[in-house]
Amino acid sequence: MADIGLIGLGTMGSALALNMAEKGNDVAVWNRTRARTDEFLAEAGDLASKLSAPEGLDDFVNSIRSPRAIVVMVKAGAPAQAVMDSLKPYLDAGDILIDAGNADFNDTRSTEAALKAEGFDFMGIGVSGGEEGARHGPSIMAGGSVAAWERLAPILKSIAAKFEDQPCAAHIGSDGAGHFVKTVHNGIEYADMQMIAEVYGLMRHMNGMSPAGIGAQFEAWNSGALASYLVEITGQVLQADDPETGKPMVDVILDSAGQKGTGRWTVIEALKLGQSANVIEAAVGARGWSAARDLRAMGAEMLGSDVAVAPVDLEDLAAALLSARILAYAQGFTLIGAASDEFNWSVDRAEVAEIWRAGCIIRSALLDTIAGATRAGLPGDALYLADGLREPLLAGLPALRRIVGAAVAAGFPVPALSGAVAYLDTMRQPRGTADLIQAQRDFFGAHGFGRVDAEGQHHGPWGS
Repeated sequence: MADIGLIGLGTMGSALALNMAEKGNDVAVWNRTRARTDEFLAEAGDLASKLSAPEGLDDFVNSIRSPRAIVVMVKAGAPAQAVMDSLKPYLDAGDILIDAGNADFNDTRSTEAALKAEGFDFMGIGVSGGEEGARHGPSIMAGGSVAAWERLAPILKSIAAKFEDQPCAAHIGSDGAGHFVKTVHNGIEYADMQMIAEVYGLMRHMNGMSPAGIGAQFEAWNSGALASYLVEITGQVLQADDPETGKPMVDVILDSAGQKGTGRWTVIEALKLGQSANVIEAAVGARGWSAARDLRAMGAEMLGSDVAVAPVDLEDLAAALLSARILAYAQGFTLIGAASDEFNWSVDRAEVAEIWRAGCIIRSALLDTIAGATRAGLPGDALYLADGLREPLLAGLPALRRIVGAAVAAGFPVPALSGAVAYLDTMRQPRGTADLIQAQRDFFGAHGFGRVDAEGQHHGPWGS
């Protein structure tokens, strides 16, 4: 009998199935087209002995030991739901369906409730690391019942990335917790990528550096406080040449960034929870602006440039990037905490930081410090106030101000770095400017306001 079943032999599904088989798990696989199944088995090589591929769905389901655990690796949403509906007639009470795609956690919650009502169990699992991670060791964020986790934990921990021999897989909480944390991971990823791109842009357009020279600088930074997967691959990408033209590879790539929705979901959920994620929001917005290529070309022609460009200091860039990265992580971890409270998940955010230390896209040297600081207790529940994070944040703040100021003076957009400054400055103002906003709201809408010297709601002397 197979230990686990997997449906969907696309890029990620195939990689996960091979990873499971390589770690000693017996895996039953099934794909909508039999030709792809046969092709996959032929590609599996020596691992084929750990794989089985029954022809029909009924035989597939019956080949898995009870309680059955079946991973659905097809496009999230309606396609995944259709596959799960097709499986139900062959399942027994207590069998577990698993969505391991990039699903909206709201859908995960509703699916879990519906399947539970029918006697089945369900897990929403966030898997980070791309194709390489899925094949050789991803970071795994599982949401669902404790019973389902106990059934799957040995398999998931066997295939997860390892950090100092500890598997980067954890039970995050009930229903949609795993997919929510994966969504926030991707939101932080958006912010980190945007900030790195802004730094690259300043080095290129203000310092006149070549892509290869900038790549070498990122390579050097990757041995220090900025060490991370994204900094590492940035160094490699920028030093690569196009084999067809011989030009730097980045110079032949359209400057229009794609997105699959998880960054946008992060921002939407932050707003719904009354939280600020403005650095992530800036990154999502910048991807939208990048798609408006024709309009940007028109703007360049009709609006022109009226600024002078001066070089920026490379040490300032490194310090600025580290400070802004701390704030982006802080916003993400605050959002996870708010959602955990809202949905009664009891998420261990220190454990989240720990399972992000290997396998996932935002893995970085910063995460060890974040895990320790979170376990020690965060002042005001704010990551950026914690020992070990507050000091580098403040040390890099003057550099962040200089970089943002220089970029604005030169007319070069740095929305994420600018957003980080705005967030930090706002969060250290004991009295802000919302008093005027409250007065305005009361003036035109009689919404009322609180007073510093009295309880309750009050109105101003504006007249009717």
